Amino acid sequence: MDISIHSSFLPHTDPDASLAFFRDVLGFEVRLDVGYDGMRWITVGPPGQPDTSIVLHPPTATPGLTDDEQRTILELMAKGSYFGVNLATPDVDGTFAQLEGRGAEVVQEPTDQPYGVRDCAVRDPAGNMIRIQQLS
Repeated sequence: MDISIHSSFLPHTDPDASLAFFRDVLGFEVRLDVGYDGMRWITVGPPGQPDTSIVLHPPTATPGLTDDEQRTILELMAKGSYFGVNLATPDVDGTFAQLEGRGAEVVQEPTDQPYGVRDCAVRDPAGNMIRIQQLS
């Protein structure tokens, strides 16, 4: 069996702010930007990796969500505890310095974790946790 990860999804609350973060702060390229009924789905990914993407989507566009469910999703996003993604880099300290210099909201500076990785964390404009670990 040959299976790979093609797309992952992260919610956004402001498509323009999320687009700016993933494009201008993380340096991802924009692959698709699709609007429908006042909403936007934006597909981004790291340059040179055309088979790996993140789809930034409106979190409450799921049909059948009640008003209470939509409110809960938005509350969890605001706390930064709804979604996240783990990325990797060969130079976590250098990457962190670039992200900090580009205005990323820092959650954790590069740290050697007790479980054996060195990583850092930032938040995107929707509150999603973006953890970046050192490639070994």
